[in-house]
Amino acid sequence: MNLFEYISDRWDKLLLQAYLHTSMVVQCTILAAALGVLIGIAVYRSPIGSAVATALASTILTVPSFALLGLLIPLSGLGSTTAVIALVLYGLLPIVRNTIVGLDAVDPAITDAARGIGMGRLSVLTRVELRLAWPAILTGMRVATQMLMGIAVIAAYAKGPGLGSEVFSGLTNAGSTNSANQALTGTLGVVILALLLDGIYVLIKRFTISRGVRV
Repeated sequence: MNLFEYISDRWDKLLLQAYLHTSMVVQCTILAAALGVLIGIAVYRSPIGSAVATALASTILTVPSFALLGLLIPLSGLGSTTAVIALVLYGLLPIVRNTIVGLDAVDPAITDAARGIGMGRLSVLTRVELRLAWPAILTGMRVATQMLMGIAVIAAYAKGPGLGSEVFSGLTNAGSTNSANQALTGTLGVVILALLLDGIYVLIKRFTISRGVRV
């Protein structure tokens, strides 16, 4: 059976796996963005706090995926929960770093002008600083999404959902019938999904960032 026949015979199953893979990555990116932006807001005014937050997020990223999943399995068991925790942790670094960079780059003259017209601290943050930092935050989310698309494949080791099961089945049964088709189908599926999500980010950037700010 060639690759196209394999995909045709299992089209419904592959579509479901692709949906679950994309859904997990998108949800984990949103969770990582919510947590990462909050961390960035909390520390961006402190050089020490910023350095510590970035260093901790960087440390998580240096832990091999299999090792982190192995540490989490005894705590949260096999399944989606472990996969989600791992992906959220891996997605923090680019979002935390870009949030800090984006907020730190806001011109103090702009925030002073906002306070001068009567805006409170929270209003300045939400209506001025975060809006100006949005391009950097969006870039961080974009980078995190692309990273998590690949890492989500390894999450199949913890019985996480998605196309990783195809890749793992193919590698585990190497040499057997359709093993190469399984591994190749899962890999190509992840690449295609990553390109589609990246295209969505381009559209989000176009519609949420003014042309004068866009680079």
